[in-house]
Parts: sequence; C-alpha cells; structure tokens
Amino acid sequence: MYTTRNEEGILNNYATEPKVYCATYPSQEEQKSYLFQGALAVVFVTSLFLVALGVS
Repeated sequence: MYTTRNEEGILNNYATEPKVYCATYPSQEEQKSYLFQGALAVVFVTSLFLVALGVS
C-alpha cells in the first residue's frame, strides 16, 4: 500500500492499482458454454416463476 503524509501529519493511503490488460474475445467453446449457462438460467427462472404461480 502506498502511503503519504502531508504537512499536517495526516496520512493518505492509496490502494495498489492492478495491472491493466485487454480482454480477449471468447473462443467457440466458451461461447457454447455461455449459451448453455444462459439457457439453464432461463429454465431455472421460468420454473421458479411457475412454482410461485402454482403455489399462490
């Protein structure tokens, strides 16, 4: 952690900055995985909604 002290003795703490890097475009396999996860999430949320509707 980077710390400085001003003339009045007050400390200023600065967080360390992470290294910046450029994101890479996902591969075909990763895209298929994201599509599967999205479809699974839609099925899950729909089933929760239908169960809530059925119970009420």
